[in-house]
Amino acid sequence: MKLNITKPLIVFDLETTGLDIVNDRIIQLSYIKVNPDGSEDRGDYLVNPKKHIPNEVVALTGIDDEKVKDSPTFKELSSELSEKFKGCDFAGFNSNRFDVPMLAEEFLRAGIDYDFSKSRLIDAQTIFHKMEKRNLAAAYKFYCGHKMEDDFEAHRADQDTEATYRVLMGELEMYTAENQEEPERVLPNDMDYLADFSKQNDNVDFAGRVVWKPITDKDGNPLTDKQGNPQKQEVFNFGKYKDMPVAEVLKKDPGYYSWMLGADFPNNTKQILTRIRLREFNNR
Repeated sequence: MKLNITKPLIVFDLETTGLDIVNDRIIQLSYIKVNPDGSEDRGDYLVNPKKHIPNEVVALTGIDDEKVKDSPTFKELSSELSEKFKGCDFAGFNSNRFDVPMLAEEFLRAGIDYDFSKSRLIDAQTIFHKMEKRNLAAAYKFYCGHKMEDDFEAHRADQDTEATYRVLMGELEMYTAENQEEPERVLPNDMDYLADFSKQNDNVDFAGRVVWKPITDKDGNPLTDKQGNPQKQEVFNFGKYKDMPVAEVLKKDPGYYSWMLGADFPNNTKQILTRIRLREFNNR
């Protein structure tokens, strides 16, 4: 199918040093410029972020400090990219939430006021999520083969509970070794595995004010335990102590604990903080 476009469309993706739009930087930018006549222009740039690329990013992308040391900075590429992107629309996957804001920040840091408000921004992930619903009714139809409204009353907790149980059983049945050709699509019927598989973040508390972060040596290499698993510690995920170990902060600034207990944080966050404080006190 040919795209029905009236001006060029930039389909693009970024690799970055992290997910902080303010403090992280682009290390790779790739794009396909689709023109109204159907022709395509492609570009792929490694970018020197002028900062260390974290080990976890290297593991994901294969791009390390050595690989980009002789690459141009984004500022050096910015004029060329701005000219190539002039008058274009943009498309990506999760691009409206991350890639476009990151690209806009990099242009501004380079002194170029690229006006994305004049571009149409198409996010393939949003289209996917809106077209292929990910709610309980969609899961019930997919895994159980019935329309939920045929089997249950809508918006009843007891009915939704029964449907959820059937969905879980359907998932475990569908992803057995007998029903899947690819080993990576087999889902073990094991609660430890399923709990780990269900995790979407490294939050220690439910609100994400405290998160788990790997412990590294002086060279930034992750430390592991005797079983080879990464060692992790709790760090703050906000405020003036962001990315600092909670235990270290509580020792250095005991008043911060009192402030958090008196401030408008969720009780679960305060509970987690208290447990860490008591653990460190008992480990003295």
